[in-house]
Amino acid sequence: MKKAAIALLLALSACAQPASTLLVGTYSDGFYALDYPSGEVIAKADMPNPSFLALDGTRIYAVSEMPDQAASVWAWRYDGNGFEKLNVQPTGIPTGGEDPCYVAASGGRLAVANYSGGTLALYKLEADGRIAPMDSLIVSGTGGPDPSRQATPHVHCAAFTPDGKHLLFSEFSADAIGQIDLTGGISNYRTAARLPADFGPRHLLFDKAGKHFYVIGELSGDIAVFDYADGTLSAKQVIKADEAEARGAADIHLSPDGKYLYASLRLRNDGIAIFAVKPDGTLEKAGYQLTSPHPRNFLVSEGEVVVACRDNDSIEIYKRNPKTGLLTDTGRRISAPKPVFVALQ
Repeated sequence: MKKAAIALLLALSACAQPASTLLVGTYSDGFYALDYPSGEVIAKADMPNPSFLALDGTRIYAVSEMPDQAASVWAWRYDGNGFEKLNVQPTGIPTGGEDPCYVAASGGRLAVANYSGGTLALYKLEADGRIAPMDSLIVSGTGGPDPSRQATPHVHCAAFTPDGKHLLFSEFSADAIGQIDLTGGISNYRTAARLPADFGPRHLLFDKAGKHFYVIGELSGDIAVFDYADGTLSAKQVIKADEAEARGAADIHLSPDGKYLYASLRLRNDGIAIFAVKPDGTLEKAGYQLTSPHPRNFLVSEGEVVVACRDNDSIEIYKRNPKTGLLTDTGRRISAPKPVFVALQ
C-alpha cells in the first residue's frame, strides 16, 4: 500500500500534538507503523491477517488469524524506521490452533488465544525476543446455551495477573474464566469464575492496582466486575453495556487514571459505552459515543480515544474529557485496510 493510501483526512487539530508511532493491526496483508498524528506510513510488516499485537519494548508479537496451517504467531523487532522479522511459531494446528485472535506477553512468556481452535497456546520467549516452540496447549470447553455461537470451544483473550503468578483466559463457549497457575506448572488449569449463562466472555482487563478485574460479554453485552486477590476472583457486579442487545460487544479499556472504563459495541448502534469507575471498582454509566461501523479494538490516552472501525476502513479519533469521561468526535480520520487493532508506541 502506498503512503498516500493511508493518510490523515482531517488534521487541523492534530498538528499541535506530540508525534509518536501508531501501530495498526488489520484483516489484510500486514500491519503498519504510522506517524501519529500525521498518519504517514513509516513501515509495514508483511504477514496475513495480523489481527492483534502485543508490544514488549521494541519487540512486537502478532497473531496471524488464519483458519488453516498458516495460523501462527510472529515475532518482530521495530527500530523506529522498519520491522525486522525474528521468527514464527505455529499456534497448534491440527490440534486446535485455528484463528489465533489475541496475544499477550509478560515475564518471558507468551499466551495466544485461538478462537476457532478453542485453545490457549503457551510459549516461552528467548533472550533475543524469538518465540520458543510451544510449551502447552490448553483445550477450553463448552456449556453455554447458544447453539450457533457456543456449540464448539472458543478462546478469545488471555491476561497475565499483575503479580505474574497466574494467567486468566476467556472461555467463550463455557461462560467461564479459566486460570493457569504459572508458579505450579502450566498444566495446572482450573475454572476461576463462572459467568451468567449466554455471557460469551470476550476481552479481559485488570486495573493498574491489580485489585479489580473486568470481563465484557460478547453475547450478553454485559460487563462483569470482580475483585482479585491471591489468585482468587470474587464477583461483585454485572452491568449492561449493549442496550441494543446486538450480541457483538468487543473490547474494554480503562483510562490512564483508572477513573473511566470504555467498551466497544458492534452490529447495531455501533459505538463506545462509557462508565465511571467507583472507588470500589464497580461501574456507573456515564455516556455513549456513536462511531462508524464495527468498532473493534481501541486505545485510550489522557485526551483521546482512537478507534479501529473495521468495516469503514477507518481509524477514528475522539477527544476525551478527563473530568467527565465523555467523547467528542474530532472529525479526524486515518484510512487503513480493515483495521482491528491500534496501539501507541
